[in-house]
Amino acid sequence: MPSFTSKSLLTALVGAASVAAHGHVTNIVINGDSYQGYDINSFPYSANPPVVVGWTASNTDNGFVAPDAFSSADIICHRNSANAKGHAVVKAGDKISIQWDTWPESHHGPVIDYLANCGAAGCETVEKTALEFFKIDEVGLVDGSAAPGKWGSDQLIENGNSWLVQIPENIAPGFYVLRHEIIALHSAGDANGAQNYPQCFNLQVTGSGTEKPAGVKGTELYTPNDEGIRFNIYRSLTSYPVPGPAPIKGAVNVQQARSAITASATALTGLANAPVATAAPATTTAAAPAATTTSAVVAAPTTTLIPSTTKAVTVAPTTTTAAPQATQPAKGGCRGGRNQKKRRAARRAAAAAAREAALARRHARDVAFLD
Repeated sequence: MPSFTSKSLLTALVGAASVAAHGHVTNIVINGDSYQGYDINSFPYSANPPVVVGWTASNTDNGFVAPDAFSSADIICHRNSANAKGHAVVKAGDKISIQWDTWPESHHGPVIDYLANCGAAGCETVEKTALEFFKIDEVGLVDGSAAPGKWGSDQLIENGNSWLVQIPENIAPGFYVLRHEIIALHSAGDANGAQNYPQCFNLQVTGSGTEKPAGVKGTELYTPNDEGIRFNIYRSLTSYPVPGPAPIKGAVNVQQARSAITASATALTGLANAPVATAAPATTTAAAPAATTTSAVVAAPTTTLIPSTTKAVTVAPTTTTAAPQATQPAKGGCRGGRNQKKRRAARRAAAAAAREAALARRHARDVAFLD
């Protein structure tokens, strides 16, 4: 019978695997420009992490915010969150693709997006508890005919763990926090069983809209006993009450699709309003950056472009007219050829030595047999 220690170890390993399966947002894509989010796998351990558009948070375990913390500041932009020091520019009416590194299929639930106006000073210093969020997008139950149903989270998985949200055309220009969230309901039939995964990003919205919708403070968005928080998904369903306030007038649930990346963009700081972008490497397919990089995270290769007629990708201007060094004839080209010949000779010598050793071993076996 397994010992208590082995049982405890197994439980711990299963728990760790479950936590590791949860995800976080790696980057957002606006008209092909990819802006890096907060990398929980490296930034917390870096003395000088890059300036990005994603808010910092302490969810290094890819964990969640439980209903008993809904009245705390953790529900606003995740646990111990702090302002992002940069922002991205988007025109009202344009779409943003929000890229997660992964999302477990078992964690069914709604996907929700909010905006909160930061005021004229921008979002890099705003007090998060003062932000008032209004809803611009929600997708809950898509098909409840067979338990546990198809949900917004399943559409996210189908599109390479990405979510497409449109900034309403009628929103007035200004600085906003985009609050993106998945609520996992796989354990929500139990008290305190729902799992909220909020992620925040700083935006500067441009355009000619005039609407400044009223919002709700993050700590007042939900209660543990909301109908859509304490909810059993393991039954046939015909409807689901998505938690939080109703979407504003002008909010649109767009058809979900993947988004192609054509450039890596640098987060803007202060009240700057001109995005800087550099062409994305054609061969880059990694979904997460190296710990020391300051470029945007690039999502997995995709095939569907976000349609846009409002903004062309801007390639950062070069400051040199010299030809790239890699295209010039290498001074050591001949020396490289001689080195290659030496390596081939060394490989042939090693192969010959291996054959001789094999013959010696076979000879030794023959002698032993005759003896």
